Amino acid sequence: MNYEVYHIPSNFTDAGRVFGLFEIRNVIETVLLAVPMLYLCITLLPLALMPKIVVTLIAVIMVGGFALTGIRDDSLTRWLKGWWGWRRRRRVMYYRGEVTK
Repeated sequence: MNYEVYHIPSNFTDAGRVFGLFEIRNVIETVLLAVPMLYLCITLLPLALMPKIVVTLIAVIMVGGFALTGIRDDSLTRWLKGWWGWRRRRRVMYYRGEVTK
């Protein structure tokens, strides 16, 4: 029997990812969430410069990290679409205490 041997490179899962870790879709969502938040924090926070920078970095890093990782390895928009579809199609089931056969 002749078996064909296929060598799988160590970076085969890196295609379509940034730094080999994050999907491109997650990176785009992170930029779309973090940049406006950065702008709003810098312009609207009534603090001195150093506290403003600290609060802004904490907020932007938390939102950016959440958007990069996503929910259950899905991007936020993909998860939101699935949740919205479930929300629209869900039904309420009532139990009346009787069983019909």
